[in-house]
Amino acid sequence: MENKTISRLWSRNYIYVCIAAFMMSFSFFILVPTLPIYLKNVFHIGPTMVGVVLSCYVIAVLSVRPLAGFIADALPRKSVYFVSYIIFVLSFLGYFSITSSLVMFILLRIFQGFSFGILSTAGNTLVIDVIPSARRGEGLGYYGVTNNLAMAFGPMTGLFVIASGNYTCLFLTSLVTGVIGLCFAMAVRAPHRELQSLRTIKLSVDRFFLKEGIYACIAFFLIAIPYGMTTSYIAIYAIESGITNNSGLFFTIMAAGLITSRLNSGKKVDKGFITETIRLGMCIALVGALGEILLSTVSGWNITMGYVLYFVAAFLFGFGFGTLFPAYNTLFINLAPNSRRATANATYLTGWDVGIGAGMFLGGYISEYGYLYCYMFGAFLIVISLIFFVNKVTPHFQKHRLR
Repeated sequence: MENKTISRLWSRNYIYVCIAAFMMSFSFFILVPTLPIYLKNVFHIGPTMVGVVLSCYVIAVLSVRPLAGFIADALPRKSVYFVSYIIFVLSFLGYFSITSSLVMFILLRIFQGFSFGILSTAGNTLVIDVIPSARRGEGLGYYGVTNNLAMAFGPMTGLFVIASGNYTCLFLTSLVTGVIGLCFAMAVRAPHRELQSLRTIKLSVDRFFLKEGIYACIAFFLIAIPYGMTTSYIAIYAIESGITNNSGLFFTIMAAGLITSRLNSGKKVDKGFITETIRLGMCIALVGALGEILLSTVSGWNITMGYVLYFVAAFLFGFGFGTLFPAYNTLFINLAPNSRRATANATYLTGWDVGIGAGMFLGGYISEYGYLYCYMFGAFLIVISLIFFVNKVTPHFQKHRLR
């Protein structure tokens, strides 16, 4: 009877955390394709300045990740999660009043980036706290689906809302979505854990960055770069290749691949096939990247086959990354003691964020010579990451894993 009660409790908490995560991600992704339009129409700035303004958010998230891991490990996790969620939601109120000062808009984005960095780190750790260890890989897999669903439907909703040019309605939608997520976050009951006294905590680099996860972080960083290139420039590359209709469906189909992969990859992780699952995901993502490279050639030969290749590559790319995400997250967690789960998650997320940012930057630079070279370079990095993972990360993980 007691086991059934515990099972129901963790299941309910897990559902609450997943819904809260979906609402958080949805309120974020609804602004991703719309803020550039808003900045251009309201502040009348060029593309370069738009990129600078938007990058402030990423920089803020990156800068707070290590501190977020330390805070979530040192303080009550639920409290950190709930307070950062409140701040994140309240930050949306700023969009209703900042319409004339670009400097104030940048400061608002930096502030929101700080809150999102802490919130996502604490939330990614809290979900691990409520999942039984025997089902951690499966649980993380389904938790990741919430972000994939938000990535698929958030941008589409945002573009639909601003079709009439009503930015107030756009920001109101983000705010309401965040408030709904906050209500579910409030309902989460975090398991009790013994907290270390702040007086006994020795500040060191290892308190902010998981040293045992450095090799894994490097491999994760390398494979995140082609992901950043794809999400940023694939639509332009597709149009140049002749894919002029429904090029935006790439992201919907990629999200479908991400979601589909979670149905099985998490279970493999729970059976102990962590490194094997990551290798499989890398190989599938590599096939998708090769499809991106061949897109311009195939489209020039036959445009119908070009469309087929475009969407197949999108699904394989998403399926590959969706396969390795929960496995990689579990790998980092298994390298850290339970008292430093948040630090492990912060290291995991930092590698990903830095890789995405590098992909955006390098893609913009390489694209001066042609977008094809972006994806050739991306495929090359996946191969390098795979080789490094097999020869360095896997032996290191087997030697230093704690569970």
